[in-house]
Amino acid sequence: MKKYKVFVNVISNIIIIAMIFGLYVACVPTDLAAAFKPIYRVETNENCVAIMINVYQGSEYVEDMLEIFERYEVKCTFFVGGIWVSKNHDIIKRMAQSHEIGNHGYLHRDHAKLNAKQNKEEIVLCEKLVEEITGVKTRLFAPPSGSIGDTMLSVCEELDYKVIMWSKDTIDWRDKDYQLVVSRATKEVKSGDMILMHPTEHTVKALPQILDAYRKKGLTPVTVSRLLKIDNNY
Repeated sequence: MKKYKVFVNVISNIIIIAMIFGLYVACVPTDLAAAFKPIYRVETNENCVAIMINVYQGSEYVEDMLEIFERYEVKCTFFVGGIWVSKNHDIIKRMAQSHEIGNHGYLHRDHAKLNAKQNKEEIVLCEKLVEEITGVKTRLFAPPSGSIGDTMLSVCEELDYKVIMWSKDTIDWRDKDYQLVVSRATKEVKSGDMILMHPTEHTVKALPQILDAYRKKGLTPVTVSRLLKIDNNY
């Protein structure tokens, strides 16, 4: 009887230890899991910020922005929608010559509401179209409207995409005050921030002031991949 009790106690202790260890492992994020969480900003010792331009319209303003970036010798990341790319071959080619191209889905759908097949179709359609026109294979995905879901994240992991969000939103698609765009892009900006913009008339007007403000703060605008220290040609 005594041996039986000892045996039961040993088994009980083993079970408890196993449960505690299991909980510990579940709570500690692995590098693999962390790699597929949305990225909002980057901790870095370099004086860099990333400018992100989400594009589904405003082609004429995209061209103006490209000219400003060229004048300031700045590189950024354009997240393009597939349907826009299909109608703007010349502009996407010009983009790809100097800037990074990211994936923004094909039809600007709410990816949190899409199933796995629909998520994959939106991303892959855009990816293949960009690659066909520019030779560039996109590896970064910015979900339209910042809509994130578990299914979308799983699909991005499967497709080997990093999900990119932002730490500063100019909300230039809604508010047409260029001074407000400047303020949102520059107020308390610091190394590692990712600043979201869109091609609009007032954003074009704000852009030189934004870039001048970054220069004064000693911040260099770079592509998202450069900020993430992913090896690319930018």
